[in-house]
Amino acid sequence: MIKYKLICKKCKKDFDSWFASSNEFEKLKRKKLLTCISCNSAKVEKNLMAPKVINSNLSNNNQEEIQKFKDVKKVVKNYQNFIKQNFDYVGNNFAYEARSIHYDNKKKVKGIYGTASKSDLKELKEEGIETQILPWIEDKSN
Repeated sequence: MIKYKLICKKCKKDFDSWFASSNEFEKLKRKKLLTCISCNSAKVEKNLMAPKVINSNLSNNNQEEIQKFKDVKKVVKNYQNFIKQNFDYVGNNFAYEARSIHYDNKKKVKGIYGTASKSDLKELKEEGIETQILPWIEDKSN
């Protein structure tokens, strides 16, 4: 899930909305399914956003925010562990392997995961090959 700050170009209203992915936002915009919550205009664009950085040295008032961050990080790590145990890692060969499965009707017992560039993912999508982008947290202690 991704949260975007949006702005209506017609009435200048700012509002937030959640999307399954950045691709989902683009798909809804292309189909003109995004509308302003105030004037119902389809002239909705992403607004400037600043990432929220959490500093562990914050006061107790923000401990709740830090705990939320830790909880999300734990869920992502659980997904990563599931993927590592149940999918084959193909590294930078993800696009090639995805195409070989799709076009050669190569049946795989396990799914695959790896890395691909944005342009590779766009080409795969244009070819009708479904992929998903997942957040990945590196195992670092700092």
